[in-house]
Amino acid sequence: MSGYEQGPQVPGFTPMAAGDPQGSHAAGVPRTTPGERVETSSLGELFGELTRNLSTLIRQEVKLAKAEMKESASTAGKAGGMLGGAGVAGHFTLLFLSLALMWALGSVMHLGWAALVVAVLWGIAAAILASVGRKNLKEVKGLPQTAATVKEIPPTLKPGETTP
Repeated sequence: MSGYEQGPQVPGFTPMAAGDPQGSHAAGVPRTTPGERVETSSLGELFGELTRNLSTLIRQEVKLAKAEMKESASTAGKAGGMLGGAGVAGHFTLLFLSLALMWALGSVMHLGWAALVVAVLWGIAAAILASVGRKNLKEVKGLPQTAATVKEIPPTLKPGETTP
């Protein structure tokens, strides 16, 4: 099923009906089959209708892409902001906890070695957090509906072929 058959998810996005690019049926003009249009319309009228249809299709695709991009960017921005704020607050907490751990280990071993042990622990934690963060960034969806509908355009322009 294409994005057009499922119904638009974009405010103000109204896909055109097949064979009715300008809403001519709603205006009281009777619908005709493609064969009847070919027989009764001039070549210029048919090309005009084709360019209007393509223009409408391209505008709809651009509108859909903008809406999907805005949604993805908004989600990624909110997540990034929250992670940044949590990082700053957590940084100060962990800084003082690390100093406390270093001084506690300093009572058992030399203070320099205690600082090195704490630094290695934080290096391991940083590697784990970077790995998890990278995995989460790979899950950002991008523009899935736009990509699917754009793939349908070339077969749609070829007569006799159906879209998947």
